[in-house]
Amino acid sequence: MFFIRSGMGLDSIPALLPGVIGVSVLFGTTSLLAVTVTFEKKGRSFERLLLAPIPLELFMLAKTTGAILFGTVNAFVPVVLAAFLADLTGINWLTLIPTVVLIAISSTFLGLFIAVSVSEVFEAQTFSNFFRFPMLFLCGLFFPIEQLPVWLRPLSYLLPLTYGADILHASIHQVGHMPVVLNFGLLVVFCVVLFSVSLRNVRRKWIA
Repeated sequence: MFFIRSGMGLDSIPALLPGVIGVSVLFGTTSLLAVTVTFEKKGRSFERLLLAPIPLELFMLAKTTGAILFGTVNAFVPVVLAAFLADLTGINWLTLIPTVVLIAISSTFLGLFIAVSVSEVFEAQTFSNFFRFPMLFLCGLFFPIEQLPVWLRPLSYLLPLTYGADILHASIHQVGHMPVVLNFGLLVVFCVVLFSVSLRNVRRKWIA
């Protein structure tokens, strides 16, 4: 529907595909994890799960795996649909697939960070939008970062999706602006930081 309503014809699909993939992953993973974890926390079932005799790190990784897989599969739905409408032979799948997985992981850990920072479901959704909507316009998914006001550009580079979006553009229509290795490395750093902060919040708020 997004492709149809764009009004630019089927030739615009490769240009729009990175943005659609990014939105699919971002909204799918953050919404799923923020809601489920908040519901479990409110119903106190999450506290019972924390009693399992396994390390907290392993438990939280298992808890987030479903959202990561959901986000990854969700990302390729528009790709499959686009394959019937446009020529996607120029896509570099070797960089696209791991990028989608890393975006799903970072977005899931962002959702985890949001979920452990609030106590109500409506708070989780509101807090999620505080991160998600700026990302749509600041991460280069639909608008190049170079076209943003100069004072906004530093904020773009503080968001993990910026680096994922750059690899998506490079993989689909070869217009990346930063080295792919740097983008991958920074995505991994964001994943580690978000997961570590979330674990710290769980220990401080739910265990201590």
